[in-house]
Amino acid sequence: MDHRASPDHFWMPFTANRQFKAGPRLLESAEGMYYTTTDGRRVLDGTAGLWCCNAGHGRREITEAVSKQVAKMDFAPTFQMGHPLPFELAERLSEITPGNLNRVFFTNSGSESVDTALKIALAYQRAIGQGTRTRLIGRELGYHGVGFGGISVGGMVNNRKAFGNSLLPGVDHLPHTLDLSRNAFARGLPEHGVEKADELERLVALHGAENIAAVIVEPMSGSAGVVVPPQGYLQRLREITRKHGILLIFDEVITGFGRVGEAFAAQRWGVTPDIITCAKGLTNGAIPMGAVFVDEALFEAFMTGPESAIEFFHGYTYSGHPVACAAALAAQAIYRRDGLFQKAIELEGYWQDALWRLQGLPNVIDIRSVGLVAGVQLAPSEAGVGKRGYEVFRHCFEQGALIRASGDTLALSPALIIDRTEIDTLIDRLGEAIGAAA
Repeated sequence: MDHRASPDHFWMPFTANRQFKAGPRLLESAEGMYYTTTDGRRVLDGTAGLWCCNAGHGRREITEAVSKQVAKMDFAPTFQMGHPLPFELAERLSEITPGNLNRVFFTNSGSESVDTALKIALAYQRAIGQGTRTRLIGRELGYHGVGFGGISVGGMVNNRKAFGNSLLPGVDHLPHTLDLSRNAFARGLPEHGVEKADELERLVALHGAENIAAVIVEPMSGSAGVVVPPQGYLQRLREITRKHGILLIFDEVITGFGRVGEAFAAQRWGVTPDIITCAKGLTNGAIPMGAVFVDEALFEAFMTGPESAIEFFHGYTYSGHPVACAAALAAQAIYRRDGLFQKAIELEGYWQDALWRLQGLPNVIDIRSVGLVAGVQLAPSEAGVGKRGYEVFRHCFEQGALIRASGDTLALSPALIIDRTEIDTLIDRLGEAIGAAA
């Protein structure tokens, strides 16, 4: 593509279009830990693309698998038909999922995974004779994609406020767990806040357990600025949901495939939900794909009618797309061969030591980190919320490092192949940018 093409026609997602097009930041190629811009600068990728390239960029095995598959068979339907790859991939994934979450429904994105999981939860309750269980519970600051289901259970105001009259009815939200007064600069899981899970008991008392289908939370809220769960919080949610017959859904679109260590946050923190959503790292970001992992008992509840009847009226044209499956199988082989799910745990201490060098810099009011992910929160400037965060993001890019700004929280999620020298470089450039923005 000619990078001199007019910028006018692409309506960019989650972007200040006029601001961007006045000074575009264009990436042209990628390899390992680095992007190369259209003007030839190397940029250290501190975000794994968009939380997705967990094995780094330009993996030859994925490229070859995709090329071979698209040449062999570009597409095959999975409605009343099939091809071998999604069956092989589902079996491979079931080897790394926690508990009995060994039934896999394929989607094309995290947003589709969330809407699929919500529909499975509602349909399951009806299938077992609990049809009054229609209420869904999300959480403040939660991000569950941009489908109407996802923004309904999500809790980020800018994603919801323009669509208020069209959101799903019967949705409640648990309080978020971000607590700067008690937990600022806590390494790993913060000490305070497990009691926030008890708000679920209040909602049960208000609505009746017989009317609540499911609770959905991110084990770690990523897009809200890396909000890490308090110690014991996820366990408490599991206890309450199990007691009341409410399904627990973990949205692991960001945390899945090694981001916090282990294959999934469910394993890292020892809590097994009923359903897990994923995407992003599933294919290492190479081809769009998502998946929903469902407990075997839930799946079996659908398999009780006539064998010739469709059990679940849901799916996507590209569910189990052959090229996406090829990319995912190659990505999973890399993760397994290189032991990448353990890298986040092995590097966690060094990563946090480097991050905490930023404590004391101007306007840094909190640092949150677990595995190979971090949020560095800045005090907002007088010019408005998000202005300072954007300035740091822009300065970092100009100095050769890519980070994300979520308001005034700077999010980092480098590929799991990062080494200690690259960690130091990334954090040093971030520190310089924070200083410059001050």
